[in-house]
Amino acid sequence: MVVRPHLHWFRMLLAWRGSVLPQLLPRLFLIFCVSLVAIAVHAHLLPISVNLSTTPFSLVGIALAVFLGFRNNASYDRYWEARKLWGQLLNTARSLTRQALTLPRGVGPNDGADAADVREFAQVLGALPHALRHQLRHTDAREDLAARLPVPLLERVMASRYQPIAIVQWLSEWVQRRTQAGTLDAYAALAFDRNLNELSNSIGGCERIAGTPLPFAYSVMIHRTVYFFCAALPFGLVESIGSFTPVFAVFVAYTFMAHEAIASQLEDPFGTEDNDLALNALSNTIEDAVRDIMGEPSMPPRAGVRGGVILD
Repeated sequence: MVVRPHLHWFRMLLAWRGSVLPQLLPRLFLIFCVSLVAIAVHAHLLPISVNLSTTPFSLVGIALAVFLGFRNNASYDRYWEARKLWGQLLNTARSLTRQALTLPRGVGPNDGADAADVREFAQVLGALPHALRHQLRHTDAREDLAARLPVPLLERVMASRYQPIAIVQWLSEWVQRRTQAGTLDAYAALAFDRNLNELSNSIGGCERIAGTPLPFAYSVMIHRTVYFFCAALPFGLVESIGSFTPVFAVFVAYTFMAHEAIASQLEDPFGTEDNDLALNALSNTIEDAVRDIMGEPSMPPRAGVRGGVILD
């Protein structure tokens, strides 16, 4: 994801990184060429003449705008729900860290083995968002997890099909061990269990979004309609605006194609495109929040910065 500071209105017109314009340029150039053909046909440079009325384009354009609006709303709902799930993951991680520090009886910052046990709990909890990020993006989590998990747990997690859930299972076993040791009473164990369930709910919500895309037939229908409309539009404009047809045809095509491209990016909020969620930054934020509660320094940032733009 590209995260920018707020831009001046004029600089916003020239923004390149993070917009969908780079990927649309070849398609817009094709519409420009079609417009030139429409002008040539209208001027009778070819033995045929194809001049269409703007009335059908008005009707189709209104219907297409409604469908694109619905598609964008559906895609943004998925994006925003995913962001809320990661926000809930942050809140739950903070609550679990606080509970690990304050609920066990007789555990303080200098209590030796008990304090080391709590630090291990926080360290494993900080690895959870990284494991979830890699699962959602179908990438290898070993490098990130190896720096955060003890070797026995690392091998156990890497052998699991659902690595974040394997980490949640270990956190639950930690609570069980402390309960059996007598440092956690039943009420404290129940409080831990509720937050562990919240972790599972957040992970399951992300898995649901990643595993349930918008219906393919619906996406194909809108995609075909957009490109047919944009390709035929120059022949409807050439009668009224003549040589200005390429300018307006390309502008209208950019509007419709950009909406369709943005919706396509937001449909999968866990990807690595410019407008997807900044999962690297979110993972680091959750881990740093846990480390801050434990009184430990933050991990060095891994997101790159280029020209004042954060590249996640």
